[in-house]
Amino acid sequence: MDRLAGKTALITGGGSGIGASTAKLFVAEGARVVITGRRENVLRDFSAQFPEGAVSYVVGDITNYDDAGRMVDETVRFGGSLDVLVNNAGIDPAGLAHEIPLETWDAVISTNINGTFYMIRHALPQMMKQGKGSIINVSSLAGLMNIPAMTAYSTTKAGMIGMSKSIALDYGKYGIRSNVIAPGATATDMLIHSMGEGGIGESAEEALQILTRFLPLARPASPDEIAAAVLFFASDESGYVTGQTLAVEGGATIVDPCGVATRDFGKSSWGEG
Repeated sequence: MDRLAGKTALITGGGSGIGASTAKLFVAEGARVVITGRRENVLRDFSAQFPEGAVSYVVGDITNYDDAGRMVDETVRFGGSLDVLVNNAGIDPAGLAHEIPLETWDAVISTNINGTFYMIRHALPQMMKQGKGSIINVSSLAGLMNIPAMTAYSTTKAGMIGMSKSIALDYGKYGIRSNVIAPGATATDMLIHSMGEGGIGESAEEALQILTRFLPLARPASPDEIAAAVLFFASDESGYVTGQTLAVEGGATIVDPCGVATRDFGKSSWGEG
């Protein structure tokens, strides 16, 4: 339970979902953690769950370059270093390419791409000074495989993967590693909200069942399961791993959608004989 002992981590979007689960796990593994977000009440209430001095929070918007810098500065003041940066904050509005409002497109680019870049840009000098650091970008399965009517989201999540590889290439000589977690369907409030907007199923539970019914594991991930993957990249156990994307997706990337659609018909049925 001490894989992050002595380390200080900064997690954007750290007050809920995958970010909150990651913060809990990091603290359990010995890290001091700073979480960020735009909703002070969420950050304050979540931080209050931890022992004094374990978790701090910074209210701000990663799309604001100065806010991003303040998040990094406050983290260094809080913990004395910046050993781990988890870029978890993001948004996922839907829209076909010819219909999505330009202001929505710009908002997704601003949050998922620019915000991630701003955080990395501010973190790099501190990590270079230290001679070490782990940057973990929470992308999505949508960055590897596309989702219908999610042009902006898929574009930005693929972009995060490219950005992460570039950082790994250019800054490995400073002891800085950069990797990506690409979660599949995960039972977070953001996904449940998105499913509700899409009108899939009659409840959030049914929507998640429909969404994952063809996966080999046939269920969504929990935020805790994604956090466990983030922990691997944050810890020294992955000390020789950089520029990689770990898809945590219940087997989605091995499924042929045409083949799986025939699973209940004749000899193509899975689980027989």
